[in-house]
Amino acid sequence: MLTFAAAVFFLIITPGPGVLSAAGMGSGYGFRAGLRYLVGLFVGTNLVAIAVITGLGAIVLSVPWLRWILMIASVGYLLYLAVRIATAGSRIAFVESTRAPGMGAGLLLQAINPKAYAVNTTLFAGFPYAADSYAFEVASKLVITNAIWIPIHLAWLWAGASLHRLALDETTQRRINYAMAASMLAVVALALISGTRQT
Repeated sequence: MLTFAAAVFFLIITPGPGVLSAAGMGSGYGFRAGLRYLVGLFVGTNLVAIAVITGLGAIVLSVPWLRWILMIASVGYLLYLAVRIATAGSRIAFVESTRAPGMGAGLLLQAINPKAYAVNTTLFAGFPYAADSYAFEVASKLVITNAIWIPIHLAWLWAGASLHRLALDETTQRRINYAMAASMLAVVALALISGTRQT
């Protein structure tokens, strides 16, 4: 069980779309707006976990064209969120981004996030520790995963919101938002590289 908890910690804390977008929402829009987004991420990641546990995720991802559609949708949505974070609170060209993406945005990101499926598959298919009680193992894994997921994502959101609370001048805040968006674009690039290698 301790090995499983350590795996959860290291798989979740590494920068991916969820934690980076949480930090970006905090930086661009503040803690309260970011918290609504985080609730969506939480619901979404648990729905993905249930899809993996029931085998639905494996069925969906076993269809190559459907996996590509999810990858393209994920990349497109991450690009959209990166633009929203980069333009948060300022007017750039014709884009005015004043309203933060909410719960639905977080839920959608996790539903089409390939990392969410990969992480949940690794966690729920691997690290067996209660072979005589599958129901106990699945339930306890869900509890452990969420007990680690929540504080890690709250910490990333808080880190981003701390930058927002500093009330930096507009140029500095814009540069921070650009850096957050660039980090998400780096994740998009890695996702594309990984996706093309797996097909």
